[in-house]
Amino acid sequence: MSQEKAATGQDLKEMFMAATSWLEKSAPDIDALNVFPVPDGDTGTNMLLTMRSSVEEADHAPDRLAFSIAKALAHGALMGARGNSGVILSQIWSGLAEGLTDKETFNGRELADALMQASDKAYKGLSNPVEGTILTVIRDAATAAQTYVAGGDDSLIMTLETAVNAARESVANTPALLPVLKEAGVVDAGGQGLYTILEGALRYLRGEAEQMQFRKPQMIVSNIPLATRLPQMAAAEEVPYGYCTEFLLKVKEGEKLSLDKIRKRLNKKGESLIVVGDESTIRIHIHAMEPGDVVNYATSLGTLHQVSLRNMDEQHQDFMEMQKDRGMVADIGIVAIASGEGLAEVLHSLGVSSIVPGGQTMNPSTKDILKAVDAVASDKIIILPNNSNIILTADQVQSVTDKTVRVVPTETIPQGIAALLAFDYEADLETNVQLMKKAMVAVKSIEITRAVRSAQLDGLSIKKKQAIGFLDRALVAVGDSTVDVLNKTLARVNMDESEVITIYYGSETEPANAEQVGADLLERFPQLQVEVVRGDQPHYEYIISVE
Repeated sequence: MSQEKAATGQDLKEMFMAATSWLEKSAPDIDALNVFPVPDGDTGTNMLLTMRSSVEEADHAPDRLAFSIAKALAHGALMGARGNSGVILSQIWSGLAEGLTDKETFNGRELADALMQASDKAYKGLSNPVEGTILTVIRDAATAAQTYVAGGDDSLIMTLETAVNAARESVANTPALLPVLKEAGVVDAGGQGLYTILEGALRYLRGEAEQMQFRKPQMIVSNIPLATRLPQMAAAEEVPYGYCTEFLLKVKEGEKLSLDKIRKRLNKKGESLIVVGDESTIRIHIHAMEPGDVVNYATSLGTLHQVSLRNMDEQHQDFMEMQKDRGMVADIGIVAIASGEGLAEVLHSLGVSSIVPGGQTMNPSTKDILKAVDAVASDKIIILPNNSNIILTADQVQSVTDKTVRVVPTETIPQGIAALLAFDYEADLETNVQLMKKAMVAVKSIEITRAVRSAQLDGLSIKKKQAIGFLDRALVAVGDSTVDVLNKTLARVNMDESEVITIYYGSETEPANAEQVGADLLERFPQLQVEVVRGDQPHYEYIISVE
């Protein structure tokens, strides 16, 4: 049982505010994930506007009780919902509020129950729920949270962290459930948006609000091989999309409406039907060929507000023209070598198509790397060895494959990540290789491990099992304390010219110790951004990137 303090309504409101700001940073990137050339494609923007309406309503809640704030957040989302994704999001918050009914505060167990209620409500709101979407992500997150608290710990932070991790995995798996995503080479945009919101709330609870101002959410990539990164343009037969029709229906005074009855009436009038709300205020979203029929029926029930009719066929044409202007650059796949589940997640989130397990003491063969290259659908491949001992092996792959392969000779994980951050999806292969090579040398790499034997090296006397520190692969520090060695190694870096420190902690390192290292660094270097990330790498207690 956790002794962690339960969250208040004020905490919930501030979590949502932080989550909204976090979502805002990546809304354009989420919009770009769209594989459907229709107005609903502005997923990131629609979810952002819905969240803004949520937190604005929360400011006017009658009190600071958790339930009151949750109810206000849900009502604000319903009133301000935009697009398919925004309406579903409003249902998720409505279910969350129902799960927190009469709660003044809430802990991890109560949050887990509320998340499951949110999932159930979201599914019920759709006439035809589709897996591989935001629905799957909220269900997987809620299930993981409930499984965690079933173990006896009701820590709010740990429960939400479990839900966020599950949401990340669920988003990465969406192309396996929805073929159109796999064909387009992207994950579900709504799922990515929900993950970003939950992550923003978690970061706030962890006390990372200040750091969030200088960081940006990571976009998740699929954990399965994808066909291509951009939507297929070939379409032998033009299929009309009709009109994206959405509005808020307010019932006539003294009357009450049945959501189920409205769903049944509208179910045959179009696709993507969502009917949500309560007996007096209902949000309706539908893709209809004859929107007039929908509007006429709705006006017989009450008054319409926030009416939006968008011609999806015109939107489709605009989308086609936009893709032509972009030139439809050839897809480039990226293969990286790394060890550790956490590092694999980071690399996948930055665009790596396939990861070959390996690194220090476990160098993969040419055959291992070739197998990964062949598994990637792209014909143009960039390999990131992330270890000096693997570079020559990676160089051999070009001679045994018909694909065009380039090796960016990264010697450390930080160099590999810096290279990935420089990748430009609209640039060609050779340009990207040059961009990545330039970026990799701009980062400093620190690695802290333990000596496997006694030795005299580089003027240092090393005893077996002592901590040793490497800076850009050069041995520079030794000592009995890991933290002391880390600090000695950092002392050799000019922090006045640095901006960001990222700490990847290993499989044998306690998370609490890693967080303390990060907190200490932030206190010593308040001008820097410090982030602590689970790496799970073997052998190395810490791998640190200084940029």
